[in-house]
Amino acid sequence: MDKTEIKDVSAHMDKSVEAIRNELATVRTGKAAPSLLDLVKVDAYGQQMALNQLATVTAPEPRLLVVSPFDPSQITALEKALLVSDLGLTPSNDGKVIRLPIPALTEERRKDLVRITHKIAEEGRVAVRNIRHDANKRIHASQKAGEMSEDEMHGELKQVQDLTDRHIQSIDEMRARKEKEVMEV
Repeated sequence: MDKTEIKDVSAHMDKSVEAIRNELATVRTGKAAPSLLDLVKVDAYGQQMALNQLATVTAPEPRLLVVSPFDPSQITALEKALLVSDLGLTPSNDGKVIRLPIPALTEERRKDLVRITHKIAEEGRVAVRNIRHDANKRIHASQKAGEMSEDEMHGELKQVQDLTDRHIQSIDEMRARKEKEVMEV
């Protein structure tokens, strides 16, 4: 493995961390955040589309999201998608915008959300470890093929492990921040 391949391993791990960051952003807290609706899909124009492609989502108050459709004729499709999403929010429609009041979370729901953040973080750690495993296999294969010495192999294995540790630490820090945010009353 050369420096380019190490950079590729790092880039793959960065993508896994970014995916986890995006997924954690969709976990509901007691505060309104437009990112809560990032994964909501809407049946519009004969296909499934992301809600943020059909409307602007704003948080004018700490416990309120406002969805303003670009095309007012799609307001019922947006409302239906919000109702069937697993967010547990009840939209109210005034014909022009959809308002989503964010209720305060119960202690039980907070604990459920913490479990969800742990699950998401574990998925991220597994993805990073899988990237490490693949890189280690390539390093061992290169050493067996005589392309590098045993010392070079150990050096590269250490580099890959250092990358893995750094990315897993980043995931754990994101999880801890999100957990703290969820448990805030």
